[in-house]
Amino acid sequence: MPSAKVREPIISVLGHVDHGKTTLLDWIRGSVVASREAGGITQHIGATEVPFETLKEICGNLFDAFRLKTDIRGMLFIDTPGHEAFINLRRRGGSVADLAILVVDINEGLMPQSIEAIQILKHYKVPFIVAANKIDRISGWNLENDLNSQQEHVRKEFYDKFYSLVGKLSEYGFESDLFSQIGDFTKQIAIVPISAKHGKGIPELLMVLIGMSQQYLTGKLSIDPNRPAKGTILEVKEEKGLGTTIDVILYEGVIKKGDLIIVRAKEPILTKVKALLRPKPLDEIRDPRDKFSHAEKIYAAAGVKIAAPGLENAIAGSPVYVGGRELLDKISGEIQNVEIDRDMLGVIVKADTIGSLEALIKILQENGIPIKRGTIGKVSNSDVIEASAVKQENKFLGVIIAFNSRVLEPAEQIARDNEVRIFRSNVIYRLLEDYELWVREERDKERKGLVGVVVTPAKLILMPDRVFRQSKPAIIGVKVVAGEFSSGCKLMREDGRVVGRVKEIQSKGETVKSAKAGEEVAVAIENVTIGRQLCEGDTVYPFMSNKDVERVDKETMSEEEKSVMREILRIKKRGSGMDNYTKRDNKIHPW
Repeated sequence: MPSAKVREPIISVLGHVDHGKTTLLDWIRGSVVASREAGGITQHIGATEVPFETLKEICGNLFDAFRLKTDIRGMLFIDTPGHEAFINLRRRGGSVADLAILVVDINEGLMPQSIEAIQILKHYKVPFIVAANKIDRISGWNLENDLNSQQEHVRKEFYDKFYSLVGKLSEYGFESDLFSQIGDFTKQIAIVPISAKHGKGIPELLMVLIGMSQQYLTGKLSIDPNRPAKGTILEVKEEKGLGTTIDVILYEGVIKKGDLIIVRAKEPILTKVKALLRPKPLDEIRDPRDKFSHAEKIYAAAGVKIAAPGLENAIAGSPVYVGGRELLDKISGEIQNVEIDRDMLGVIVKADTIGSLEALIKILQENGIPIKRGTIGKVSNSDVIEASAVKQENKFLGVIIAFNSRVLEPAEQIARDNEVRIFRSNVIYRLLEDYELWVREERDKERKGLVGVVVTPAKLILMPDRVFRQSKPAIIGVKVVAGEFSSGCKLMREDGRVVGRVKEIQSKGETVKSAKAGEEVAVAIENVTIGRQLCEGDTVYPFMSNKDVERVDKETMSEEEKSVMREILRIKKRGSGMDNYTKRDNKIHPW
């Protein structure tokens, strides 16, 4: 048994993409992880142990000046690309993420992922500090001087940006101030100006964290080193010579080589630990500079790589327990708690991990959006069919909201044909905003009587040398070869891909609702760039959903329009590649 019974506080580092999360940790550990990642952006979830002696060395004279007394052995930092690991650490492990650093580019202020992080911190009542990064980019900033020694115009620019940040934080219910002006960290959020690139302000940042650990975590870091370990999976990956492994944060107890563990998957996995590996101090679990060290046992808190048989279906963000069959019922119960399935009208929710699913469900519920079903994985045919069934009763709920989840190609085709909207993004608040904007626009269309217009068959050619604007929206001259098309319709290319929507049609300088065969008109097309999704000389068609095809008045159609209709159906069939889909269309349209 180890003599120390106080574990390291676990610090989650959150913030918007490219605001400096990894650069901050890079400076602390003296590594170059960020420079080895694509675009310098964190691609995976990481964990770094920083021993207490290293913290003390970085803080230098500050540590002696503040006369801090602490029992902590160091700190375990979690570097996340978003929120999902953090959500799981809170949800699955009680007080696993003890404190947080919200990294904000002081020049850009709060961005979507910053706001997302603040909402999560607020919901889970996590103490946090704000690292106001990139002060070195303030015009005229002298890295050799502290804030008070900067030139007057530099101080003015800093305080303009600083008080803008203070104001934004107040909108979310947080009082904040410079860390040096705060007497009680339980009442105000400390803002620490830093340059992660040059290491300025990082000693002060760490001192505040150590002080907060004393203030908030007294007694909470005590652990029983003999208890079976609990942890959360950060990542599932293939390792040469080891097979599939899991990167895990241990937040309680001890794990030993040879232990039985239970791992969350669609069905719980009971397996035996083959090897325990961990990066050396100051190295990084997801991208170590040196080889991992093998260990016989590991105590919390720690980042550890576990090799064991049968981990191929393990799910990132899920819990890991040391124990045997007696825990299987507990794990099965957690699966039911995560995957929501309700017999009611609501949106279909998809996500890539348990944490992101929980976060998305929580935020949708807080905004009064009912949920029919929420699961992990790719958007499938059954998801679209279920959303389509909901749409028959409530068009505003018959949608799919997908976070970091790929849409399978057949599902994409079915969604287009049945006009089921799929909202997708890697930022939860963008998903929410896109969905709410769409609802407002659709309700506005209903008020104006624009919904319910049947799309009719037509064939258009994008005329060469008639590009008036390439994008936002693209404006191009179009010749109507056959049929008639109206504003509001989507466009389909000859390869079956649906691109853009006709925003407006102009003929001889005046806006018109539609254009017929033989006419040449200027068309504004949303969400495309000429030269990319569409090119001069392309042939396009108004996209006709199954419902449009069923409702169009075939009795009054000319032979030319029927011919175009057959072209449209052939293109759709080629794009779907599904036999039952083809048979259905042949049944509806025997001609």
